Amino acid sequence: MDIPQSVHWAGTLAPVALMATAAAASLLPQRSDAGRWRLFQAFSVGALVLVVLTLVSGAGRAHWGGAFAASTLSLSLAALVQLLGTVIGAFSAQYLQGEPGQRRYVAALAAVLAGVHLLLLADHWLVLIAAWAGVGWALQPLLCFYPDRPFARLAAHKKRLADRLADVLLLLAAALAWREVGSGALPALWAHVAQHGMGTALQLSALALVLAVILRTALLPVHGWLIQVMEAPTPVSALLHAGVVNLGGLVLIRFAPLLEQAAPARGVLLAFGLATAMLAGMVMLTRISIKVRLAWSTVAQMGFMLLECALGLYTLAALHLIGHSLYKAHAFLSASTVVRQTRLRALHQPAAPGTASLALAPVMAIALVLLVVWVMAQLAGRSAWPWWWSAVLGLAWAPLLWLPSGAAARAGQALAGLLLVAGLTLAATAAHWLPFGIQDAPHTALGVIALAGMALLYLGLALLQRKPQTLSGFRRWSYAGFYVDEAYTRLVLRLWPSRWAPEARAHATHRAPAFAMAHTPH
Repeated sequence: MDIPQSVHWAGTLAPVALMATAAAASLLPQRSDAGRWRLFQAFSVGALVLVVLTLVSGAGRAHWGGAFAASTLSLSLAALVQLLGTVIGAFSAQYLQGEPGQRRYVAALAAVLAGVHLLLLADHWLVLIAAWAGVGWALQPLLCFYPDRPFARLAAHKKRLADRLADVLLLLAAALAWREVGSGALPALWAHVAQHGMGTALQLSALALVLAVILRTALLPVHGWLIQVMEAPTPVSALLHAGVVNLGGLVLIRFAPLLEQAAPARGVLLAFGLATAMLAGMVMLTRISIKVRLAWSTVAQMGFMLLECALGLYTLAALHLIGHSLYKAHAFLSASTVVRQTRLRALHQPAAPGTASLALAPVMAIALVLLVVWVMAQLAGRSAWPWWWSAVLGLAWAPLLWLPSGAAARAGQALAGLLLVAGLTLAATAAHWLPFGIQDAPHTALGVIALAGMALLYLGLALLQRKPQTLSGFRRWSYAGFYVDEAYTRLVLRLWPSRWAPEARAHATHRAPAFAMAHTPH
């Protein structure tokens, strides 16, 4: 039985309306905090059920009014986002019990979810820009939930400037494309590109779009706010890392028809994505705090995901987005358990890997990935990703095969590592064939550059394992994040001065904001 298109769209747009209603209702003063959370959960569960039913009913590739469009990918991500929002809401109700300011917290959380749903359905420049800007505005009360924490206020200020610059770039991209195409609808843009190719205006539009995504996705050099926002409540960190910062990857996947013919924009995206993945990966290994390591891990993963988009591997980017969202939500919401496990591992620190293991691990990992991918392709009669991406994955998973020196009795450990690499490759290959309706456009030349960058990263990791004392100076620079964020912070406060230390404390002590920040308890 065919379901009417109007029913599909009612189910698709209903989550936006439900979460917007939850945001408005949460602001009513007569409700108690417990009542607000019950209301939020009721609307959130209802939105989740509607999204799942719409996805199962097969509403993919539907368009409505030239402003909204639903696809299998967008509905799948909508279900994921709403599931995470429901879990984060339940966690927040317990986490913030007895805290003041819950009214604005509930309203802001619901507004963020409504904005994300709208962005997932955007099929017009204006809808996309408005939805993404709305998500940023709704996040501000969550980031500054504890207004007496200078780091949180500074992070929110730095993010605000990055967001406003991104808004300007998106408006520029939209204006250039609109003038060239004669319409703000994205399908009209795809049709124009397919028929007429890319002129100078569209090349500039693609470049502006890429720069806006870099700003919104917390890549270097504007990544600092994502690290410093750790002073926000833990469920806010989970929301940011599991959902909001991933939106940049979704936007790039949506604009794949434009990026395929925009070589300069892809080159810029490759440079920023690869540099971020390499540098943030190095910094992450030097940090001790679990939440800070998770934050740097997110920065590195965002660089890796945008790198996939630059290489035209859009399906893998979508899978990366989904997997990263689930992992980071679990990691932040179970941070206390992770801390305990980390302490236990610290008490039983394994020996450093041997030189032979460091040299052989990438060779074995790459060979195993290539073998599994080839066997899967032969059995399924379908092609997978290019060979150079198999090499990139092999380098990324090579540390799983590291063994301590003199590991003659470590055959079991080696076998476990090989099985894990094979299992990860098998899962990635199978997931790559899921019917998301995404068309990849791999670029071999850029892929070889990415492979060279990953090889350089692996070499750096190997040297840090074998020559820690020799590279002590580099480790100090790495621990400091190569001082990139410090330079960006000074630039932000110069361009947009702001009092980010609590005014009452600053007035009482007559101290400079930097001094107040340095003496804020964490």
